[in-house]
Amino acid sequence: MRPNHALARRRLAIFRANRRGYCSAWILMITVFLSLFAEFICNNRPLLVKYEGHYFVPVLVSYPETTFGGVFDAEADYHDPTVAAALNGNGNWAIFPPIKFDYQYIDTRLSLPAPSPPGGEHLLGTDDRGRDVLARLIYGFRLSVVFGVTLAILGSILGVVLGSVQGYLGGKFDLICQRFIEIWSAQNDLYMLIILSSIFDPSVGLIFLLLSLFGWMGLAAYVRAEFLRARQYEYVQSAIALGSSRMRVIVTHVLPNTLTPVITFFPFRIADGIMGLTALDFLSLGVPPPTPSLGELLSQGKGNLTSWWIIVSVFTVIILLITMLNFIGEAVQKAMDPKAVA
Repeated sequence: MRPNHALARRRLAIFRANRRGYCSAWILMITVFLSLFAEFICNNRPLLVKYEGHYFVPVLVSYPETTFGGVFDAEADYHDPTVAAALNGNGNWAIFPPIKFDYQYIDTRLSLPAPSPPGGEHLLGTDDRGRDVLARLIYGFRLSVVFGVTLAILGSILGVVLGSVQGYLGGKFDLICQRFIEIWSAQNDLYMLIILSSIFDPSVGLIFLLLSLFGWMGLAAYVRAEFLRARQYEYVQSAIALGSSRMRVIVTHVLPNTLTPVITFFPFRIADGIMGLTALDFLSLGVPPPTPSLGELLSQGKGNLTSWWIIVSVFTVIILLITMLNFIGEAVQKAMDPKAVA
């Protein structure tokens, strides 16, 4: 067995031995995988419809109301009594998802004024606009996790590339980069977001761009320090003496031995990205409405303190999500510890 494979097996065994982190990783992967198919779990459109001998897939295709015997050319509202009656009986039927509402559908047939408490149709109640809280939680969870993972990946790539080049070359290049990082890190990302939001329409892309511009500096400092140390090792000096190019030395000989902090901090970087997006949405500086967001639900909970189901549900999701990421991060730290695999 090759040494690298044996080391990877030992690290995996240590990670699996940490039951808290290992179980959290499985739970998180399963929930994230399910959330990727949120349209098939929470949707006001049926998954499959049979009408007058023909089959329709409203979850994938928009059909006008006239398709099902209505009088309007607008998209069919499958909760409308007329459309619902046409899809029941005489051999017609419709299969709905487990949750019959998506994140932006406003239920105008509530028996109580919005925000309405949990009930048979809305298991976690509705928000102040009559939208299903559970549906918005599932869609918001997906957005937050995808945003956090993408931000962590991009920040890790930028941090590794810039930190490795800076640490390997050293000299004046390293000095200039350090002065630039000091100036750039002194900028306040919240102020910049406020300025950019006044110029451009707020969007997920704008928030992602801004946070990614500031999210690489901490990791770049770790990678730079590792490269400054590793470039003095004998095997690196030998590779240089044998005529290996700088790129080959960086990628083949130095980088694999400096990835420990990158892997170790990755779960925590995901948590930071999720909390950053949630905080900005809570301050109304994040994604535009009606985009589902955990921070927007937090803001609604603050504005409707008597509607306990909103604040309790979103706090539970955020706390469990961040806790699982921290458990995973702790397990990865122990697995990557050189003393543990020695």
